[in-house]
Amino acid sequence: MILPIYAYGSPVLRQKAVEITPEHPGLEQLIADMYETMAGSNGIGLAAPQIGHAIRLFVVDGSEVEDIEPAGFRQTFINPVMVREYGDKWDLEEGCLSIPNVRENVSRHGTLLLRWQDEGFQTHEKEFSGMAARIIQHEYDHIEGVLFTDRISPLKRSLIKNRLNNISAGRVNVSYRMKFPKAR
Repeated sequence: MILPIYAYGSPVLRQKAVEITPEHPGLEQLIADMYETMAGSNGIGLAAPQIGHAIRLFVVDGSEVEDIEPAGFRQTFINPVMVREYGDKWDLEEGCLSIPNVRENVSRHGTLLLRWQDEGFQTHEKEFSGMAARIIQHEYDHIEGVLFTDRISPLKRSLIKNRLNNISAGRVNVSYRMKFPKAR
């Protein structure tokens, strides 16, 4: 089922998400719904807070991204822990399904070491670089209550303030369902 994306200004986007256990109710269906919602919104990543759940879960699908390693990168991350971010920082324009029609350059480390659990709650630890690292860093920020707009300069934030206010008020046109914190 395609779920609504929570818009900028929704309190759940600012909460630090909590860990979950294998007994989390409806987890298998939630993960399936997240993949369907992400695809239906033309996204490459979706964190649980973006659909109203303050839990440490995100999904990614970079299979359509050119030159991404690993090829066909599609994965579920449960209870992820950022062990380390390192390497040269590089800037790239980022956007977010919760902040539609806003794109800004964000500087991120080129490599990270991540520990997480898969759908079977098996623990993994792996290094990711390049676009895969960037997608993970963006989604990881969501479960920490951080948005990409927090990673841009105060001047740039002030320049997009009206656009952000319009999003939280529901004054934005998108091709996917959204849930707004203020009345439309």
